[in-house]
Amino acid sequence: MQSLNSYIDHTILAPAASRAEVEQAADEAIAYKAASLCVNPCWIPLVKERLAGTGVLTAVVVGFPLGATLPAVKAFETAEAVRLGADEIDMVINLGFIKSGDWAAVMRDIEGVVKAAAGKAKVKVIIETCLLTNEEKVRACEIAQAACADYVKTSTGFSTGGATEEDVRLMRKTIGEYMGVKASGGIRTREQAERMIAAGASRLGCSATKKILEG
Repeated sequence: MQSLNSYIDHTILAPAASRAEVEQAADEAIAYKAASLCVNPCWIPLVKERLAGTGVLTAVVVGFPLGATLPAVKAFETAEAVRLGADEIDMVINLGFIKSGDWAAVMRDIEGVVKAAAGKAKVKVIIETCLLTNEEKVRACEIAQAACADYVKTSTGFSTGGATEEDVRLMRKTIGEYMGVKASGGIRTREQAERMIAAGASRLGCSATKKILEG
């Protein structure tokens, strides 16, 4: 089995996080050999330079945290993130389109980001499970898979709930083994992290990396 740290996308997405706090988060990601550091787009140049040569990837959120920006804006944001060196894109799905039953628009939204990533960055689609019915979760995962995204992800961590084992199991069952599942939001202990992995998660979004790994 992989070591636990290799599952973790260490995360700092607080809107008021300072440069010094982002630098500290980058140093923590390096020290704990995390899979990536996930940041807001404005910090890409800083983080890319800080992580250079360490093996820790630069992950960036797009359309965050609401997912309600124009599809063209998400695509542009993705293209700029990739140009600046992002290795992974964590985009938020358009929840209003889902609730309207406009799955064609959901597909176009995700496809625009995948196309803008141009094979240079992996795309994770945040479906915000706490706001969806099980039927909507399944369909959102199917659409993300059809749009050639690389992962589906449970949560932004900024809504009414985070990852649950039940949702991770449902997502994994829906997409099978050839796509990633990222559990994110509310994972604060080693026990929680290990349960999410057992349920089918291949990545974990965590701001409490030190606590999880050191106990």
